[in-house]
Amino acid sequence: MSQNSLSAMLLAAGLGSRLRPLTDFWPKCLMPIGKRPLLEYWLQILQNLGINNVLVNTHFHAGEVHKFIDRTHFSGWVHSVYEPELLGTAGTLRVNSDFFCDQTILLIHADNWCQCDFGAYVEYHFHQRPKHCLMTMMTFDSERPQECGVIETNDQNVVVAFHEKVSNPPGNRANAAVYLLEPEVLKWLNDNPRISDFSTEVLPQFIGRIATWHNPQIHRDIGTLPMLRAAQTDKRPLLHNGADDEWQTAFEVSPVFDNLISALSTLEESNE
Repeated sequence: MSQNSLSAMLLAAGLGSRLRPLTDFWPKCLMPIGKRPLLEYWLQILQNLGINNVLVNTHFHAGEVHKFIDRTHFSGWVHSVYEPELLGTAGTLRVNSDFFCDQTILLIHADNWCQCDFGAYVEYHFHQRPKHCLMTMMTFDSERPQECGVIETNDQNVVVAFHEKVSNPPGNRANAAVYLLEPEVLKWLNDNPRISDFSTEVLPQFIGRIATWHNPQIHRDIGTLPMLRAAQTDKRPLLHNGADDEWQTAFEVSPVFDNLISALSTLEESNE
């Protein structure tokens, strides 16, 4: 993979309703994992892959996300786009199609905490996936498959069925909401302007043409307090940039950490 083979889209505009009251004043994508915000880990993953064309969509608490992105070490390669009204995951891709310049797109739901060998994931997509597949979906094994999009695959690890948040899923192999997309997928979106949701409206149209790559390491949706708590004890990579800049210094003394500790204490008490 060359440095210029990929562009990336980080979906970071969500309301974070399940994390209230934490998200009443702070965006979900900037929730702390240790002493650093979740989005910082994602951006280092992309930097490590050599991706120099990244777009982050914003909506809820957009001002805070823009302040985070407007830092020296993100200059020139991380860009943001504000959505006055949420467009949906597919809608965001479509309206920003010019940004991707007919490149392969790494599409990421940035409210997930994910650690794995991303280089191997990208390598699989470019050199090992079945050639008829137009996307590669990352998968993980979920402890709560009824809350996920559970997939079924054939002997080539190609998706043959998809079960979105059903009460009795046929397994626990789930969609991690991380995708590598060929330009043909974006062309399909442009040809179908009424489509807005990627999981429920796009994926079913590509059954039989979605390769999968399994993440055996860490994948958590930190949109709930128990998962955000669990992420605090996971092994974390060291971040190379921004450790002592003005934004990070202010972040470490902000009310975010006190509010998180308070919320986690309340959660512990309710579980006793």
